[in-house]
Amino acid sequence: MAEKAVQSGAVVDVTPPAGPTGRRKRQSRSGRAARAQMTAALSVFIGLTLWEIAGRYLVKNTLFLATPLQALGKIGSTLATGELQHHAWVSMQEFLIGFVAASLAGILIGLFIARSEHTANALNPWVSGIYATPIVAISPLFILWFGIGIWSKVAVVISLVVFPVIINTEVGIRSADKQLIEMVRAFGATQTQVFWKVSLPAATPFILAGLRLGVGRGLIGVVVGELFGARAGLGFMVVQAAEVFDMPLLFAGILVLAASGIVFTAAFRALERHLVPWHYQ
Repeated sequence: MAEKAVQSGAVVDVTPPAGPTGRRKRQSRSGRAARAQMTAALSVFIGLTLWEIAGRYLVKNTLFLATPLQALGKIGSTLATGELQHHAWVSMQEFLIGFVAASLAGILIGLFIARSEHTANALNPWVSGIYATPIVAISPLFILWFGIGIWSKVAVVISLVVFPVIINTEVGIRSADKQLIEMVRAFGATQTQVFWKVSLPAATPFILAGLRLGVGRGLIGVVVGELFGARAGLGFMVVQAAEVFDMPLLFAGILVLAASGIVFTAAFRALERHLVPWHYQ
């Protein structure tokens, strides 16, 4: 609605004329995003090209290093037989269930730790201690407790993802501007309003950063869980390929996992641009 002012008994419109400033800012942001995507794509292309050259002309032995084209050929053949889809679907189920559960639990625990000193004093030693525990070493225990089905891998994923989310959520809540919090309280804001309007927006970039870290750790958790006992999955496929020295198949599984990490991380970056656009202005 246009702003109005009263001058000499008449109503005068003082709204500044609409200009191209907002449009220029949007175009600038979209231009930066396009350039960033081009740079990322070029970086991946150069890296794969160097890998191909090294495999063809330096190593020259697929027993030690398969080239990207050989791995892509194996991806195509396993797609044709349906083998890759089966293994990828099993691994994605394990990853998504574990990642969602760990994300929700990590955010809630991080909020409780940040908002209560007693809770922080009680839980921080456990968070620090378990986070420093080598999950790879105790992964066989998950197989014993939950069997070789999907839930042992979900447990490994949760154990690797939850702690970065807890720590980042706690740091994000504590990083909220104390002066801003005091100001909104002085204007009569309730504790709930302070949380939703100040603390949570300040913590959102930290939470999303924790989730991005969790993507890589979660995919590692899937592979680690499948190393010790599985009937299907990308990690299972990689182990089988290593046992028979099928390097193209091994690198095919690695490429699929790497591509999954890139896609999930890019999705969280896009979500961050939507939720906290002021970080990208």
